[in-house]
Amino acid sequence: MELMVVTGLSGAGKSTGVKVLEDIGYYCIDNMPVFLVSNFVELCQQSNALQKVALVIDSRGSDFFDRLDEMLQILRNQKLDYKILYFEASDETLEHRYKETRRNHPLQQDQKTILQAIREERELLIPLRRRADYIIDSTLLTAAQLRERMTTMFLGDSQGAMRIHVMSFGFKYGIPTDADIVIDVRCLPNPYYVDELRHLTGLDQPIIDFVMQKEETVGFISRFEALLSYMIPLYCNEGKNSLQIAVGCTGGKHRSVALAEHFCAFIGRDGHKAAVSHRDIHKN
Repeated sequence: MELMVVTGLSGAGKSTGVKVLEDIGYYCIDNMPVFLVSNFVELCQQSNALQKVALVIDSRGSDFFDRLDEMLQILRNQKLDYKILYFEASDETLEHRYKETRRNHPLQQDQKTILQAIREERELLIPLRRRADYIIDSTLLTAAQLRERMTTMFLGDSQGAMRIHVMSFGFKYGIPTDADIVIDVRCLPNPYYVDELRHLTGLDQPIIDFVMQKEETVGFISRFEALLSYMIPLYCNEGKNSLQIAVGCTGGKHRSVALAEHFCAFIGRDGHKAAVSHRDIHKN
């Protein structure tokens, strides 16, 4: 099991970081009490159900600073391959974030100001920062930039975290409401009007040959592939974690199915993770 201990300064981006880790396959638990870490890890190891786990452990836990060394020693004794991901930001940035959200800092008590609490926490976390395997300074990062930094750090490519779903559909049954991109292929030759092809679907080779070999389809595909190659990296750079591409023809059985399969394969060859489904293929 891979274990990632996510920690660092309050307000430095841990919540956003956890969302990114979830998107790239980690099972994440936020605000895990230190005294439960050992039992949780042991259960995970016994079940083999979880391969990648991220635990957010920080100063919100009342015994965090007192039992931190004990927790890390337990993990070492269990011979667990754990990494520490540490988030930080400048004092001024953290102070601004807390004032903007109007939330109290976990260490803000006994008449302390926000800035005093931030500086106290930074001092207390110095030993943990020294042990960190990854350190991310979010001072100048937007949420999208933080996401890109993390996915590049853990996947080697920020585009690898985005899931792309290509769906075929029939316009007469309605446009999918969650579609980000809708492609209308009703302008292409329709095999429905060929008697021997009507009962087949876009998954059958005769339909694929009919649709894909038409001159109109060849031109359509080349232009839209170029557009997808341009657009998808832009969505990735904006921090989008999923993209829904809907390909529609009249009934959702022939042209849209063949082209959805084709575009899904193209997206995969272009270096992205993609899956395909056919909403209306079995409707009359």
